[in-house]
Amino acid sequence: MRIVPEALIAGLVSPEDAFAAVEATFAAMSRGEAYNFPVVREALGEGRQYGFKSGLDRSSGQLGVKAGGYFPGNAAKGIINHQSTVFLFDPETGRPVAMVGGGLLTALRTAAASAISIDRLARRDAKVLGMIGAGHQAGFQLRAAARVRGFERVIAWNLHPDMLPVLGKIAADLGLPFEAVPLERMVEADVIVTITSSPAASLMAAHVAPGTHLACMGTDTKGKQEVEPALLARASVFTDEVAQSVSIGEAQHAVAAGLLDASAITPLGDVLTGKHPGRRSAAEITLFDGTGVGLQDLAVAAMAVQRAVERGQGVTVEV
Repeated sequence: MRIVPEALIAGLVSPEDAFAAVEATFAAMSRGEAYNFPVVREALGEGRQYGFKSGLDRSSGQLGVKAGGYFPGNAAKGIINHQSTVFLFDPETGRPVAMVGGGLLTALRTAAASAISIDRLARRDAKVLGMIGAGHQAGFQLRAAARVRGFERVIAWNLHPDMLPVLGKIAADLGLPFEAVPLERMVEADVIVTITSSPAASLMAAHVAPGTHLACMGTDTKGKQEVEPALLARASVFTDEVAQSVSIGEAQHAVAAGLLDASAITPLGDVLTGKHPGRRSAAEITLFDGTGVGLQDLAVAAMAVQRAVERGQGVTVEV
C-alpha cells in the first residue's frame, strides 16, 4: 500500500488536474459507470461533524472511501477545520492500495466542481464574481472561478467581515478589484459562489438578479443552509448527485418546503455528456448544489497516487 501524506499533495495535484479529474467523474456518473455509496455523517457535538463518503468508478477502476469531517475548533490550534484521509482499494480483491492525505484534495476537488458548474452554466459574458464566505476554502473557490471566466471585479460578504481582507489579497493577486459589500449588493454579481458552514440561509432570493449562476458549495449535512429555499424555486437546479442534493445538500430545504421536486434537479454530468443543454437563456437563474461526492475524492486521490508512484514519492508498506 502506498502512503501519500498531506505534505506531498501540493506538488502532485494541481488545480487543473483536479478540474480534469472531477469533470471525468461527473461524466462517468452520467453514463452510469460510477456511483456513490450512501453517505454516513455524524454530529459529534460543539459543531464537529465526522463521516464517510465512498463509491465505485468502474470506468477508472477506483474503489474507496474518504473519512473525515469538520472541526471548527481547529483554527485556534493552527490547523484547518476540514480534516480527512482517502483510502483506495483494489475493486477486484478489496486489498488496500493507498492511504492519501485528504485536506488539500478536498479543497481542490470542491473548487473544481464549482468551476465546472461555472464553466458549463454561467453566462459567457459574466464579469462580476460574488463570494459568500471567506474561510479556508473560499480562496480556492475564487482562484478556480477566475480560471474559467474573465471576471473584471469581485464583491464579497462574510458573517465575520474581519476575514475578508485575506480574500481581498487573493483577488489582488489575480489582478481583480475587490470590494466588501452588504448582501443586498449581490444583485450586481453575474456569478455567486457560496462557501460557508451556515445553519441558516444568508443569501435571499431578492439578492440575486436574473441571469445569475450560483455555485452553492457549503451545504453537505442535514441542517446546513446557505440560501433561501425560494431561490431554488426560481432557478434551474443542477447538482453533483440528486440523492445527496435532496438529503444533505442545499435542495433539502426547498424539497421539504414543497418548493422543488427531486425530478426537477439535473445532474451536472448530464450537461457534460450532452443529455441536458444546460443554460437555456440569458435571463435564466442557474444553481449548482455542490454536495461533494465521494467519487470526486477518489478521482483526485488516485491522481496523487499515480504521480507519487511515477516520482518515487510516498511510502510503501506491506499490509
